[in-house]
Amino acid sequence: MLNEISAKAYAKINFGLKVYPKREDGFHNIESIFQTIDLYDELIVTPISAKGCIVQCDSMQLPENNTLTNAYNAFCDIAGMEIPGVNVLLKKGIPAGGGLGGGSSDAAALIRVLQKITGITLSYSQLDYIASKTGSDVFFFMHCDDDGKGCALVSGRGEVIKKINPRKDIFLVMIFPKVSSSTKEAYFLVDKVLDSGAEVQAPGFDLYEDIYNSSIEKWTFVNTFTPVIADAYKLVADAIRDIKKTGCCYAEMSGSGSTVFGAFTLRQQAISASNQLGDAWNCKLVQTV
Repeated sequence: MLNEISAKAYAKINFGLKVYPKREDGFHNIESIFQTIDLYDELIVTPISAKGCIVQCDSMQLPENNTLTNAYNAFCDIAGMEIPGVNVLLKKGIPAGGGLGGGSSDAAALIRVLQKITGITLSYSQLDYIASKTGSDVFFFMHCDDDGKGCALVSGRGEVIKKINPRKDIFLVMIFPKVSSSTKEAYFLVDKVLDSGAEVQAPGFDLYEDIYNSSIEKWTFVNTFTPVIADAYKLVADAIRDIKKTGCCYAEMSGSGSTVFGAFTLRQQAISASNQLGDAWNCKLVQTV
């Protein structure tokens, strides 16, 4: 049996995120580009004699049932054999509840480690089964490369993944407003808008890849969540206003929030913007990977 294994779980950013009205099964169809960034959690996984998945987090209290335990249990279902128990020490580098997919990336990273421990290589259909039992964003991370990095057009509830060539020349200044808005609340607020008949204007999904590969200054992506979260939380609106003042090429919120980011093509410009914002905001400079 292998000894301790360490794995990085990279955060994701959304470039454009269109949300459609709630489906009969309670999920929402989305259209987005997901890309990993060089901000990550670290998992230290150790096989143990006891059964099950024991999770310890260095900075927060996780519920007994979480994305890591759910992923482990789904892996056991797929494997159809006795799977070693594991102890997972989770070192958080991705802010929780910021729309950056930290918990989902953690789940996919654990599955990569479990494949190494057991010598079992799962197919994409098996990985998708695990994602379906764990969370909609997990589908994307399951389709990333062996290091957990990638970029893809994402649609359906998140399960339709079309990999595209990642741009690695985008520098992002991320602002983390002190706002606690759950994904559930964000979808509730969006549903109120969509149920009223309003529709957020966004480019056609068939144009996303071309827009992504164009000059960032020409990006026309929109995030359905941004106006409703900015309206509900002044700090998010203020963060968007302030990041735009730095002269970034493009500014938006990631996922269902509340992380706000500005995109730059030159690292030095991004550094300058980060320094400019540093006194007023908790912010960080990252790069697409």
